[in-house]
Amino acid sequence: MNGPLLPWPSMIVAIGTCLAMIIVGSTPGLALSVLILWIGTLWLSRPEPVVEVRVADEGSVSRQAMVELVEPFSVPVLMLDGQRIAAANAAAREALGPHIVGQDARVALRHPEAITLLNKPQGTAMVRGLTGARSIWQVRRVSIDQRFSLIELVNRTAEADISRSHTDFVANASHELRTPLASIIGYIETLADPDAKVDTATAARFHNTVLREARRLQSLVEDLMSLSRIEAEKHDLPRERIDLGLLAASIGSEVAATVGEDRVLVNVTDANVIGDRQQLDQVIRNLIDNALKYGDPAQPVRVAVECDGTEAVLSVIDRGEGIHADHLPYLTRRFYRTDPGRSRGVGGTGLGLAIVKHIVERHRGKLDIASRLGEGTTVTVRLALAVTPTKELS
Repeated sequence: MNGPLLPWPSMIVAIGTCLAMIIVGSTPGLALSVLILWIGTLWLSRPEPVVEVRVADEGSVSRQAMVELVEPFSVPVLMLDGQRIAAANAAAREALGPHIVGQDARVALRHPEAITLLNKPQGTAMVRGLTGARSIWQVRRVSIDQRFSLIELVNRTAEADISRSHTDFVANASHELRTPLASIIGYIETLADPDAKVDTATAARFHNTVLREARRLQSLVEDLMSLSRIEAEKHDLPRERIDLGLLAASIGSEVAATVGEDRVLVNVTDANVIGDRQQLDQVIRNLIDNALKYGDPAQPVRVAVECDGTEAVLSVIDRGEGIHADHLPYLTRRFYRTDPGRSRGVGGTGLGLAIVKHIVERHRGKLDIASRLGEGTTVTVRLALAVTPTKELS
């Protein structure tokens, strides 16, 4: 820090004058008195130092501080100055739009629940439809002082969708389990009733129905357990090297031996992939089973495996009635059926394609279903080919 400046030029002149007085014959005391008086006058009359003060723009500093405060948050955060949005981080600008900065928060959020919250010093509200028709956001307001407050928005849409999916799954599973159980109980109660007087032919038919419904119930339980296991393992990548063509040929021959050699035609090439043998076996069997159930009985089901660049392509083709385009996006949903009556009639559980989808996802593959009414359906599974290890030079 610089101190006060001394009047050195004037002091030199004063000293010079004092010396000149002594030279011309003045007494030293008089000369010294004049010097002291002169220097004292100069000291008392020196100008005060000028201090330069720069006053920053208070508004810009405050706004910048707000931006730096909320920007690091991963969830949308708004800084309110009263009811006006003074700053919004990147997540908030992406969710609500960059135009919200400077807006009245009641206009930007524009929902009764949010507006009610903005009229309180702090609190939490659930706002539906903030960024989309089905979006659900948890909005929380925290007061910093009498002027400023923070608004935090947490997207709860995915959690609500998962909860809704679980609820629908439990309801559908309960319905699917209840139907065969009710049938089994009804027929058994009739057979056990001594007053029913069921003849031998009717009893045999009842027994066959009970057996069919019990097997359907068993298939449903097995599919539910299988789906549960697949979902539990979905983050674990398979490690086994498998020849998909050889596996498809083996399963096709096995099924053909049961349903007839002319019902399943297999055309495969060698295609090594990294996978789970049991689950890929399940994929191929489910697709062939679906094609046999819903395809034209007079036309064969074609199973093919070929290599396409870096992918192994499994195709299962039937020449049945086909599926309307409106149904295609929903076929892999659990318990979804285009024709519930027909599906139950052929023993379908409504979980086959859902299982296939989850297995393909675990193998990081792609599933595609193409169909045209009156022409049939083609289901295609694409899996990455296994990389052939290079041999080390000896």
